[in-house]
Amino acid sequence: MKLYGYFRSSTSYRLRLALQLKGLEYENCPVNLVEGQQKGEAFAGRNPFATVPMLEVDGKDRVQSMAIIEWLDEAYPENPLLPADIEQRYLARELAYAIATELHAPLNLPVLKYLKSEYGQDQDGVNTWYRHWLARTLQPIERRLAQLNTGDFLFDKPGFFEVVLMPQIYNARRFGYDFSDAPHTTRIEAACLALDEVQRAHPDNQNDTPEGETVQ
Repeated sequence: MKLYGYFRSSTSYRLRLALQLKGLEYENCPVNLVEGQQKGEAFAGRNPFATVPMLEVDGKDRVQSMAIIEWLDEAYPENPLLPADIEQRYLARELAYAIATELHAPLNLPVLKYLKSEYGQDQDGVNTWYRHWLARTLQPIERRLAQLNTGDFLFDKPGFFEVVLMPQIYNARRFGYDFSDAPHTTRIEAACLALDEVQRAHPDNQNDTPEGETVQ
């Protein structure tokens, strides 16, 4: 397997987490989004979306992170990310897709650049935008976790929900989002960060992470 991604890309982080939690070996192949490498013919010729991540398996390219994660669970059923119980699978998808569908699009790098170039927003304005949309989804997720009375993870181990949640928390902290009223979310974060698999997938620990780069 070859994973084409960018160290700070939340969707690339999702795939790294999924692969690590499933115990699947892969080669991390950096694609520099800041330099626009994803738009070059060498990459866009293989991936018409010109986005990361892209997962190459047995010579076939797969794109779109959520579709890849579900494909991985079907193609490699050992260490499943989705639970066997249908109601638990629903809950994992409910929470994961809330993040993937409600947050990723308005908070993606091209949108943030557009706010600056077309609407004249400075970095403070972009940060305000970012935190506004985070709250619209992360606050309901926290309330849902409270309803479910979750422990260290949504269920008995990190899975489908956590691989989507953790990258969003990482980005939220970069933009100064306040998690003081999110004890369930931050408990899951802490439990995940204590795992070697999660540390190996973390943006700070990739072969394209700039020296000295940290979430702070």
